[in-house]
Amino acid sequence: MARKFGEIAFTPEVQAAQEQRGSRQTYDRYIANGPANDTITPKLAEFIGQLDGFYLGTVSSNGYPYIQFRGGPPGFLKVLDDKTLGFADFSGNVQYITVGNLSGNDKAFLFLMDYRHRKRVKVWGKAEFVEGDADLIDRLRVPGYPAEIERAILFHVEATSENCPQHIPIRYSETEVEAMIAPLHERIAELEAKLNQTTA
Repeated sequence: MARKFGEIAFTPEVQAAQEQRGSRQTYDRYIANGPANDTITPKLAEFIGQLDGFYLGTVSSNGYPYIQFRGGPPGFLKVLDDKTLGFADFSGNVQYITVGNLSGNDKAFLFLMDYRHRKRVKVWGKAEFVEGDADLIDRLRVPGYPAEIERAILFHVEATSENCPQHIPIRYSETEVEAMIAPLHERIAELEAKLNQTTA
């Protein structure tokens, strides 16, 4: 169990709920003896580099959480160093809720999901948006991806936690399905060609 995760997520209210339901002592032991898990390890960096989407959570000034899906080519969420992630903020529906929320509260959350391999990673930290920094935007740009970039968003990691795969459904993207069935299409074409030769 990650120590930093527990320090952030196990608020007094959460601890009280755990105490009432009998799990507090177990988590106390895990947190006391667990690793910090407050950096991007090479293993986590490899996982992040394969993602084509993730969920970003911010907090509004009225206290409501706001969750938004961010998508792009695999690798658009970039590891800048072992404590910092960054991504290009592509043009969208111009509501600017994330930008507005981060203007008042920099606490943020990333939910990284890989349905194919039934793996999920939670990342707590603080985020900021950066406008007008051409060098940073170029660093976060994905070559060949045509979306317009409005700004950069940096995420400063404070804690990570990987969940067990229980209850995660297996899902495949269109690209993954196409890659899986490509050999079948090739085999069908081969058999059809042989059949045509036989009946010719």
